[in-house]
Amino acid sequence: MTQLPRRGVCLVISAPSGAGKSTIANALRASEPTLRHSVSVTTRGPRPGEVEGVHYHFRDIAEFRRMAAEGELLEWAEVFGRGYGTPRAPVEEALDAGHDMVFDIDWQGHRLLRAALPDDVVSLFVLPPSLEELERRLNKRASDHPEEIAKRMKAALDEISHWAEFDHTIINSDLDTAISQARSVLTAARLSTRRQRNLLDMVASFSR
Repeated sequence: MTQLPRRGVCLVISAPSGAGKSTIANALRASEPTLRHSVSVTTRGPRPGEVEGVHYHFRDIAEFRRMAAEGELLEWAEVFGRGYGTPRAPVEEALDAGHDMVFDIDWQGHRLLRAALPDDVVSLFVLPPSLEELERRLNKRASDHPEEIAKRMKAALDEISHWAEFDHTIINSDLDTAISQARSVLTAARLSTRRQRNLLDMVASFSR
């Protein structure tokens, strides 16, 4: 089978909490061992069992802000006094070597990643089949008070309002179907004409 070298795909999956983005992303990683995982930078301290460079790159807030200011992070945010971000260098090295990466991040992270890597990002938004089903899933997976569920639902509506910014949208009514659809998006991105290197030379050789 002829396989041309190509630049890697940066597949970004976003969704409101409870719609299944992390489950879908993890299923893709489990079924395709060649998918690379980006190790994020965080300013929180390591939890028991977490290893530097494996689970996170642990940095203090001053170093984190320096990295952000000097362009060493593709996307970053400070949430409740803690910083989280994606290191630029390892992602660009992986993509240039032809390795694909999957990110499960929110719409803000997607917007920043697309701005930083406009030719590499292919994005997918996951919708729940209904708000009632989303609320049911949130209630099922957490023992939060009704006030907390209401807060999560409000955040979900804000996340959903950005669905049109994405290249593809799927409705996660059935998890196996949603995973299959996400895999189809990744496959199509890999086969993009502009992503396959040496394709022009290969086609030109047909006329020799």
